[in-house]
Amino acid sequence: MDGKMLARLGAVVFIAIAITATVVEMTRKEDAPASPSAHALEPERDPLRESQRRCQQLGQQAADDPECLRTWAKTRDRFLGRTSAPSAANTTTEAR
Repeated sequence: MDGKMLARLGAVVFIAIAITATVVEMTRKEDAPASPSAHALEPERDPLRESQRRCQQLGQQAADDPECLRTWAKTRDRFLGRTSAPSAANTTTEAR
């Protein structure tokens, strides 16, 4: 056997293995996951979010609406991680 014939034989064996692996992979059935990773559930109703939407729809009038001012204060507190309003003693600053 010369080198050319040996190279051809190696190429044919390689292609046969590649085709066999492809056929095995294509015929293999996928196992369905036991539980879906993402549930398509209806999100919980958030009254703060609904109030934010109402204020958004009011537009410029929301700046004078007391309910919107309370909503924005609650939103700010939630964002900053505050659980209650700070007391007056914590908000005063000392004069230097």
